[in-house]
Amino acid sequence: MTPSSPRAQQHATRAAFFIPGFATAAWAPMVPFAKAKAGLSDASLGGLLLCLGLGSLLAMPLAGALTARLGSRRLMIATTALILLTLPLLTLAPTPLALGATLFVFGAGVGAMDCTMNMQAVAVERDAGRPMMSGFHAFYSIGGFVGAGCMTGLLVLGTPLWLASLIAVAAMLLVALLSAPHWRPQRILHDGPMLAVPHGVVLFISVLAFVVFLAEGSMLDWSAVFLAEVRQVPRDQAGAGFAVFTLAMTAMRLFGDGIVERLGRTRTIVIGGITAAAGFALATLVPSFAMALVGYVLVGLGCANIVPALFSMAGQQRAMPESIAITAVTTLGYAGILAGPAAIGALAHATSLGFAFLCVAAMLLGVAASARSLARRLP
Repeated sequence: MTPSSPRAQQHATRAAFFIPGFATAAWAPMVPFAKAKAGLSDASLGGLLLCLGLGSLLAMPLAGALTARLGSRRLMIATTALILLTLPLLTLAPTPLALGATLFVFGAGVGAMDCTMNMQAVAVERDAGRPMMSGFHAFYSIGGFVGAGCMTGLLVLGTPLWLASLIAVAAMLLVALLSAPHWRPQRILHDGPMLAVPHGVVLFISVLAFVVFLAEGSMLDWSAVFLAEVRQVPRDQAGAGFAVFTLAMTAMRLFGDGIVERLGRTRTIVIGGITAAAGFALATLVPSFAMALVGYVLVGLGCANIVPALFSMAGQQRAMPESIAITAVTTLGYAGILAGPAAIGALAHATSLGFAFLCVAAMLLGVAASARSLARRLP
């Protein structure tokens, strides 16, 4: 069935971004429970979280190739089903091995969905003839805020973890049923290898995306642990950190297209990188739950429009074909989520979690410093 109208396609694309944002955020408040249940240290938790990122990383180039064969709608339906099936299993995995395997499959579903929806978003934005990328990514953030907020609220009310996960699945299923008929069915041309090694400006964009996704991944997987273990916040309230981070990111991305139009992509990246770095520093160096939340807000505000700007730049460059470049940037950018949690866990084990967060702040300052050089390399 062909989507009824361009507006229906746009709304359905926003819903596609909402689903993986909701799913990954619903997992964030579950992390301290999973860590305690399995008796994991920071380093071993980081190793298990590596499974989620590894599943995403391996699924992304495969999704790029399958979109050309199956069409984006079929692939998005399949990956949504995979997400919905595995999220409840994360609460039931009895051993670290089972948890790692489930995280791998869950990550594969999220990663494949992320890659496919970004390709669809580029096509929908082009057909609309106006900037829409920040708005689409805003709905990933909306999903993150709603998912983290709902899961945290259910846990505070005493809802069993397995039941809270089923409620989350039911909400995502409803969104998918309403939007899937309007997802674009066409096969997106992918004329090239499954994963082309990025070069030139595409490699530059990929490295910056890697850093920003690493920062976002640290919020997903370690913000609740930091609040619970360093700031001594009760575990059932520790998900509030990721909730305020996603709320700030959502609010900023809702206005992101207009902000990028006024400031330009380069200044947006510079200001965003500095703001996010300041947020990490504040949350880490000031020993206060309230100040940690303020810091997470700044991280969300700063990171909000960097990734959408980088995806738009990937579509603007001419060093590689657009579809292959977007797949490469998505894959290598999301490698930050693969490497980030494990690296932070290992560094926290050797030093402290606060020091690991300060290292992320330093890398974000590097993103800000690199923006003007990147802009000079684009047509």
